Amino acid sequence: MKLLLNIIWFITGGFLLAAGYLLFGLLACLLVVTIPAGIASFRMANYALAPFGRSVVQPVGGVGGLSTLSNIIWFLVAGLWLALGHIGTAAVQAASIIGIPLAWANIKMIPVTCFPFGREIVPSDRIPYGYEPMVKL
Repeated sequence: MKLLLNIIWFITGGFLLAAGYLLFGLLACLLVVTIPAGIASFRMANYALAPFGRSVVQPVGGVGGLSTLSNIIWFLVAGLWLALGHIGTAAVQAASIIGIPLAWANIKMIPVTCFPFGREIVPSDRIPYGYEPMVKL
């Protein structure tokens, strides 16, 4: 089932979302200071290609101060625009009955799109000890 959902996801918007993440990642890698944002963007591009069967997790105690500051800067520069891309894709996907679960997955991805630092993407069946799932697809 995960494979079928990932194929439909890729066709109905996953490729375009991943392209958006790749674009922001390449722009972020232009400066040495913003390379961590580029790496986070590339990680999200990989997740946007095939999200079903994977979960976004964060440490139980929360994230550190540097991750919080990075998340604020990320949200202002790229996160808001990428979240709008998820909303637009979800609206198009929700137009059909088959697309409703995909639209819901798009909406569930928005928090990690806006604040990716301090999060990891792992297979849903192997969540490490000391981490709590944020998004499980």
